[in-house]
Amino acid sequence: MTSEGPALKWGVERRLEFIEFRLFWEGGVNRSDIIDTFDVSVPQASKDLTLYQERAPHNALYDKSARRYVAGPDFEPIFLKPDPYGYLSRLRSVAEGLIELGESWITQVPDTDIALTPRRDINPEVLRTILGAVRDVRSVDIHYQSMSKDRPDPIWRRMTPHAFGYDGFRWHVRGYCHITDKFKDFLLPRILDVGELGEAGASPDQDSLWQERFAIEVGPHPALTESQKAVVAKDYGMANGSAVLTVRYAMLFYVLKRLGLLGDAAQLPARSQHIVVVNRADTVAALEKAEFAL
Repeated sequence: MTSEGPALKWGVERRLEFIEFRLFWEGGVNRSDIIDTFDVSVPQASKDLTLYQERAPHNALYDKSARRYVAGPDFEPIFLKPDPYGYLSRLRSVAEGLIELGESWITQVPDTDIALTPRRDINPEVLRTILGAVRDVRSVDIHYQSMSKDRPDPIWRRMTPHAFGYDGFRWHVRGYCHITDKFKDFLLPRILDVGELGEAGASPDQDSLWQERFAIEVGPHPALTESQKAVVAKDYGMANGSAVLTVRYAMLFYVLKRLGLLGDAAQLPARSQHIVVVNRADTVAALEKAEFAL
């Protein structure tokens, strides 16, 4: 979203966006907020506030008693596109300790807790090497602990990585396995060590399950009341009683598992499982294509 007037330098526009973030989400901002967040001088912070008032004259009103600028009744953002998920993502990152409070732009943090999952141990050198292999289109030897009955102990195997996937709990690297001549998912915490780099195997274009996508159609659980179905439809952004989630075949199993849609969700209690797969037969076929089964 842009404002009227000459184009601004990135740093200036970033500070004006910060001013608007504080006005929109926290109701007010003062000069010291800008100084502390961006490490600028007092005159620069004052200049930023003056410029903001010039660009958005109805958005910030000075409250003498609070000694700060507050959002006016006719506030309309011009530098910030208000995004609830963006704000909540910042809040979550603070609560999980991923970023410092000052980096989040949030100052008035509501009491927050999250359903934490155990942090899985990923070797930084392993990740660094695999990132390099992806970037340089190379293969790499990995010492990998599989959960397969055929390979109960860690073995060295060569793979050509090309992408990363996250299922909401775990990170994996997608790559071509030189042993099985197939594209597979390798969980990063289970890569115990890395070895030599080498020539790449099959190219990412040949990974059809990664390149091709499938449309999952979801709808409210049939046992919900009409008002409950309406709020579920709103919650998931459904139109005409359903929503379509377009996912890679290689990620299909993970998406369904995270949403509680593996198996026939309509047989589960509606109070705990609010959505079901509408195109279930096609989804079962898609999982078989992706080498998974319900």
